[in-house]
Amino acid sequence: MSCFIQLQSWSQHQVVYMSEQRIKEVMGLMDIMIDDNSVPKNIRKVVGEAREHLNSQEEVNTRISSAVQSLVGVSEDINMPMHTRTQIWTILSALESIQQ
Repeated sequence: MSCFIQLQSWSQHQVVYMSEQRIKEVMGLMDIMIDDNSVPKNIRKVVGEAREHLNSQEEVNTRISSAVQSLVGVSEDINMPMHTRTQIWTILSALESIQQ
């Protein structure tokens, strides 16, 4: 029984580690958007706020939910350039895949 608990605990740590790695990759995509001057300033601001949510010390699912909530709101902006909307959707898709 003890061996099973240790294996289960190791497996949970591995999942958390993999989630953290994927979050870092998404944060890298966000950094690219934040540094891109062709992205409107208001959208860069929201992406930056979402990035801060991901970088917080809260539980993984809480961080992801907060970031997704911020990004969904801005993704509905009708004045957003198409390439920016595609980048937002890519980030949202990646975050939702981590959360599952």
